[in-house]
Amino acid sequence: MSEKSKPPLAAALKYDAKKDAAPRVTARGRGLIAEKIIQLARKNDVPIKSDPALVQVLSKLDLDEQIPAELYKAVAEILAFVYTVNGKRQADEPG
Repeated sequence: MSEKSKPPLAAALKYDAKKDAAPRVTARGRGLIAEKIIQLARKNDVPIKSDPALVQVLSKLDLDEQIPAELYKAVAEILAFVYTVNGKRQADEPG
């Protein structure tokens, strides 16, 4: 099966530094569920970052499970991307 014919895979993370020691998986899915996760993210202006290797690992975690320590660096890069995107959006807003 070629890479293009594989059904989409998606995972969503949430991190609250005040409550959690590490980010948690809040949604994960393949095919139609993945498409719905991506659609909801876009609808709610949640930044989306494509990382096929990382999503493969995240999709195997249980919902509400904290990411394991070996994923901290990869997820930190995703969070940095999200913070950068959110910072640019706030800077672009009139105020």
